[in-house]
Amino acid sequence: MAVDPTAAPVTAAEFRALYRRLRRDRPDGALAELTPQRVAAAAREVRAGLRVSLAAPVETGEGPDNPEPAVHRMTGAVAGHLPDEGLDFARDRIAMNVHGDADSHLDALCHVVYDGTLYGGVDADTLTPHGADALSVDLLRDGIVGRGVLLDVPRLRGVPWLEPGDQVGAEELAAAEAAQGVRVGPGDLLFVRVGHRRRRAEQGPWDASAARAGLHPRAMEFLAERRVVALGSDGNNDAAPSRTEGVDYPVHVLAVHAMGVHLLDYLQFEDLVPLCGRERRWSFLCVVAPLRLLRATGSPVNPIAIL
Repeated sequence: MAVDPTAAPVTAAEFRALYRRLRRDRPDGALAELTPQRVAAAAREVRAGLRVSLAAPVETGEGPDNPEPAVHRMTGAVAGHLPDEGLDFARDRIAMNVHGDADSHLDALCHVVYDGTLYGGVDADTLTPHGADALSVDLLRDGIVGRGVLLDVPRLRGVPWLEPGDQVGAEELAAAEAAQGVRVGPGDLLFVRVGHRRRRAEQGPWDASAARAGLHPRAMEFLAERRVVALGSDGNNDAAPSRTEGVDYPVHVLAVHAMGVHLLDYLQFEDLVPLCGRERRWSFLCVVAPLRLLRATGSPVNPIAIL
């Protein structure tokens, strides 16, 4: 019986060879594929005028996948402290761990340190106590606007979600394309649904740092061949536990550090899926606008799909 390539472990030598094959060194990373012509073409994806968020609500409650939840504090104009007359303002403050396992966020190209460097061979010493001196999320100050494509792997398998630990390979991504009648191309934003959010909603949160569905490292060859600019998932993009020798987050290393592809982690697609099914298409205009944080390694994010 043939071995499932998504179940086979990846040795350290195999991972190094894969890293070398996929490595690209361009100042803006994969964003170079997002030409004005491709942005204009993506705008033509809008036909029904439907808008839907791909982000989950920011969570302020502690849980097994959220030990450091966001803190939301009211700082003015709250019940019991309101003036009887005249003007006042409701005010609040939010603090959060950007790279957690619960909230939707974007990873900047300075997020992954591998062999003492960042993407493009930039010295990791550019990460200082005051922030990132290179490759920060400010590279995306004009946003990522392009054609989004959603590949729904649970739909392909005929299940509500993938179980924690499952991995998705390049062949399965191609099969999802064929089943959905769509093709990922240069400059696209690829979104891969593994059903993490639905499983969490129906069965409750769990320690996603230890067990989650995601892409197999060799699936990154699919992204390289199709020349995508960003990869997003309703999970972490990486599966856990890792089956790559010596590397816990191989997809992060390959996408961010080798290829310069921005990652979007822990999105939610449960509102988008029925719209795509109703409209009978799985591509759309997508607008990703992270906060303008000059020296940050990532940002909370609320991508908008427009069909």
